[in-house]
Amino acid sequence: MNTQPAMFSESDYPIRHDWSKTEIQALFELPFNDLLHYAQSVHRHYFNPNEVQLSTLINIKSGGCPEDCSYCPQSARYNTEVEAEALIDIDGVLESARKAKANGASRFCMGAAWRSPKEKDFARVLQMVTEVKGMGLETCATLGMLDEEQAQRLKKSGLDFYNHNIDTSEEFYEEIISTRTYQDRLNTLENVRKAEMSVCCGGIVGMGEGRADREGLLFTLSSMPKHPESVPINLLVQVEGTPLAETAELDPFEFVRTVAVARILMPASHVRLSAGRSEMDEALQALCFHAGANSIFYGEKLLTTENPEHNEDLQMFERLGISAAQ
Repeated sequence: MNTQPAMFSESDYPIRHDWSKTEIQALFELPFNDLLHYAQSVHRHYFNPNEVQLSTLINIKSGGCPEDCSYCPQSARYNTEVEAEALIDIDGVLESARKAKANGASRFCMGAAWRSPKEKDFARVLQMVTEVKGMGLETCATLGMLDEEQAQRLKKSGLDFYNHNIDTSEEFYEEIISTRTYQDRLNTLENVRKAEMSVCCGGIVGMGEGRADREGLLFTLSSMPKHPESVPINLLVQVEGTPLAETAELDPFEFVRTVAVARILMPASHVRLSAGRSEMDEALQALCFHAGANSIFYGEKLLTTENPEHNEDLQMFERLGISAAQ
């Protein structure tokens, strides 16, 4: 019996921006094997199924953030092991970028624990972007909220991607963060689009949300006038001292379902396995690649949380017959 939903045909997987919540719910409720089949079919229509894009992320300014994001060890409100530090020296950034490129990364991402950048630091970040771009790497930054002028200046400096996650559904958002609104996040994304930069935007699952919230997260992303070019799907890393440290772990099959539905809804976007990958065994990661994930953060650290070392990833890729996308 063919259980394939009516919105799909075997030969046509159009990019849509009008997905309904009912349709998204129906995708989540499909039998697991059927969902993976559909997601893999969509994936093959738009991408080489055996290539994965590699990005490296460096923390250029850690700790001391005034926000109260319940998952984040960099918040000044929580007692974690992360210490507040100043913006790092540009030479350190460039050395990390050189190593990332030598290890096969095609994109270099710079993250700072700010609510929004201050001018004295922002000018230095612009210089970092320009010099990393000059090394032949794609550039990405996550610096908190941006106004229109800041977005334009980042674009002019050579920034290719700006990361600003919406984290979860609009309905669940206030359970996680109170110091900035959902609309604040959408406004920053709008400023990034006005500056004609690519958007990296996704969310975090496993924060105690229900499936309806995972559906809501993907509904918001897939309803955007232009889908984010990169969609990071983060699995909560439970950090002692944060309010979500004791959150019940998410069923790993539900995580794979989220990746698969993201692939179907945003077929031409890179879907990235992001935070939490160090908590996943190789079998779970392989399922995620089959479900349509085709980007990872590559390197031993993601801002303040652990990530598999690059040689472990290369060994896994060799066993799976996966190569790095150029």
